Parts: sequence; C-alpha cells; structure tokens
Amino acid sequence: MWGPSIIGFSSYHYKYASGHEGIAPLIGFSPRKAAISLYVFTGLEEHQQLLTRLGKFKMGKACVYINKLSDISEEKLSMLMSATIKYLKERYDE
Repeated sequence: MWGPSIIGFSSYHYKYASGHEGIAPLIGFSPRKAAISLYVFTGLEEHQQLLTRLGKFKMGKACVYINKLSDISEEKLSMLMSATIKYLKERYDE
C-alpha cells in the first residue's frame, strides 16, 4: 500500500535536479468512488501514442481514470504498463 488508498507494485527511487527525491511505485491503481485511478502512464509527450485505442478514459497529469476495466482494452493497458515500467527502470536505474 502506498498511503491509505493506492495499491502499488514494485518501486523506484527518483531524484530531480531540484534535489527533491523519494520512492514511488512503478505502477499502481486506486479504486476510488468516482473512478478507478490507474498510475500506469509517464505523462511524457513521446508516450502519448500508447493511449491510442486504449478505450474510454479520462486523463490526469500522468494518471488514467476509468469507470470500469471493461471500458478499456486489457491488451493496450498491458502494453502501456510495460512501456512505463521499462521507461522508469531505465530513467531511474537502481
């Protein structure tokens, strides 16, 4: 658990140029009242194409909101998660 409501998988250590650093889950989700929050997207412009044909969703800065899993393609979600994990592991090599 990451905080009171986020279920996260694995982790990575990040450190920004500003000096701010911390630990975050590689991917995660949170079943909230309004929608399910999927923490599976980097938010990077070059990763926008990964959202193509995902299905019915709304976006936060780097979070995908869905009403139910059947609204999106599980195959596309799997591809999105794999790309995000790969990027984070390469970017924040541990």
